[in-house]
Amino acid sequence: MIRRMKFINIMGPVSEFDRVVQNYFQKYDIQLENALSELKTVHDIKPFIENNPYESKLRKCEELVSRMDGDSLLSGITNEEVEETSVKDAIKAVEKIDSTLKEIQEHIDMFLTEKNANEESLKKIQPFRSLNFEVSAILDFKFIKFRFGKFPKEYYDKFCKTVYDNTRTIFLNCYDDMEYVWGVYFVPIEIADKVDAILTSLHFERIFIPDEYEGTTEEACLCLEKQIDDLNQELEKALANQKKLLTKNIKKILYAKEWLTQHTNSFDVRKLAACTDKEENTYFILCGWITEDDEVKLEKDLLEDSNITCFAEDEHKNIFSTPPTELRNPKIFKPFEMYVRMYGIPAYNELDPTIFVALTYSFIFGVMFGDVGQGLCLILGGLLFYKLKKADLAAIIGTCGVFSTIFGTMFGSVFGFEELIEPLWIRPISYMSEIPFVGKLNYIFIVTVGFGMFIILLTMIFNIINSYKSRNLEKGIFDTNGIAGFIFFGATVVSLILLINGHALPGGFILFIMFGLPLLAIALKEPIMNLIEKKAKILPEEKGMYITQTFFELFEVLLGYFSNTLSFVRIGAFAVSHAAMMEVVLMLAGAEQGHANIIVIVIGNIFVCGMEGLIVGIQVLRLEFYEMFSRFYMGTGHAFKPFRANIRTNSK
Repeated sequence: MIRRMKFINIMGPVSEFDRVVQNYFQKYDIQLENALSELKTVHDIKPFIENNPYESKLRKCEELVSRMDGDSLLSGITNEEVEETSVKDAIKAVEKIDSTLKEIQEHIDMFLTEKNANEESLKKIQPFRSLNFEVSAILDFKFIKFRFGKFPKEYYDKFCKTVYDNTRTIFLNCYDDMEYVWGVYFVPIEIADKVDAILTSLHFERIFIPDEYEGTTEEACLCLEKQIDDLNQELEKALANQKKLLTKNIKKILYAKEWLTQHTNSFDVRKLAACTDKEENTYFILCGWITEDDEVKLEKDLLEDSNITCFAEDEHKNIFSTPPTELRNPKIFKPFEMYVRMYGIPAYNELDPTIFVALTYSFIFGVMFGDVGQGLCLILGGLLFYKLKKADLAAIIGTCGVFSTIFGTMFGSVFGFEELIEPLWIRPISYMSEIPFVGKLNYIFIVTVGFGMFIILLTMIFNIINSYKSRNLEKGIFDTNGIAGFIFFGATVVSLILLINGHALPGGFILFIMFGLPLLAIALKEPIMNLIEKKAKILPEEKGMYITQTFFELFEVLLGYFSNTLSFVRIGAFAVSHAAMMEVVLMLAGAEQGHANIIVIVIGNIFVCGMEGLIVGIQVLRLEFYEMFSRFYMGTGHAFKPFRANIRTNSK
């Protein structure tokens, strides 16, 4: 069912704007529309032009909350605890906390910069730690060149074997690992360039040591390590101060965020409002959709508010925006709204097909998957899944399981065993019936085709109702799913019933009225509508082309009726195939020999239940969308999105 909507206009002094939004738009579900668009024929109105004063403060709060969330400080805070402070105190606290945190952060950044510099220096000098010599003294050499660096290990071995003994070079090995050898070499200044070239060819990678170290390399490393430890302690203290400050003021920050979020969203309502073009006594105007029930309550509330005026418009034809759709169905049918939304939300003036989908989907699923044992498993699985996840699909599975259990009882099938209980109706795989002009045919096929004819006629009635509600005369009367199509297809169904039961058909004149006139109406719908609408041109200029096109269109209509009806045979086919698949499972388990393998039966039932259940679910949905919805349902509506719901969503 679709809830009835009313379009309301709310007016009042601009000074009362925030109070109105807080008191009424957060109490009732109202979908706001752009007042300037709705009142575009009015000239003496203008938009609000104001900057949001809450936005920057809200950004600060959100940043603080994100820090608290990262530090896991929010886990133990309840909604009652959050509201234990005043708004003014909360906002002041946020500003003070933000300022203090910035100062702390500046110290943290300074410590980190210094720590990174020391770590980089330590990284450079660390490999030469074993060099028991003052770094500053080495850097002051005038007649001897020195080079700090590292060799790849294989080239260091070549250096030792072929170069070291043949040059006046001293190499001190300071540190080595699996890949490199770190060290420093000393060479007389007059042959330094030659030795540098030789060692470069041996992939010696030079490391430049700055002149900032004091004492030996060991002393320099120890000094740097101490400085890094001191900086780490300072960092820990600063971070602890940050956390302590946030922990102390956590309730104020959360309340300030909640309050600022609400007021930011409330302020943003100005984007959809209009105000009168007067400097003095300026009034605001807000427009939107509200449910009929809430509109009555809102009017009662506003009777006591003399500053605010509100009136509702019942005639939607004077409104530029289209009414939104709010679905309201009994709880048992509500999960099936998921399938309706998959196809499209019904327009405001359409029938809501949710109950129809719930009944037909569950019924058809039960016929196609009739088994008492597997149906009970679907019920239990659906209930358990729904309890854990609250998913609509779980509720649908459970409902379908109920109908599977019912039809399993009617077919006499329990986990594929067809001897445990007597069927209340028939056994689909074996029950045959004699049809005139056809011969013997499985009875379940006849029933499902008849059921399909009934569903097609029912959806045609839905289409006629929808066409009447949308004032679409052509679709309601002359369409293949309108009154003409209903008469033709209904006459076809009646004629088939008469033939099957051995009765004679009516006379030729009645048959012409039942078959000929509806087909003529469908074929000539364009000229007839042109005549009704009093258009100058009744028939198109290319009459030969029009006749040819009309002939093929009628042929397509007849073929469509036939194929759509036969499409429902799949219901019976799956009912038969389910029984056949379970026969295969029992045969593999050796049930026919009287010593059934329980493991094979269990695995077989799980496989059939999972695979066939999925396939049947998809096939039933296909029938719903292509054979039923396509006849009467457009799904061109848009969902009802009240301002209050947006506030709740944005504040999470």
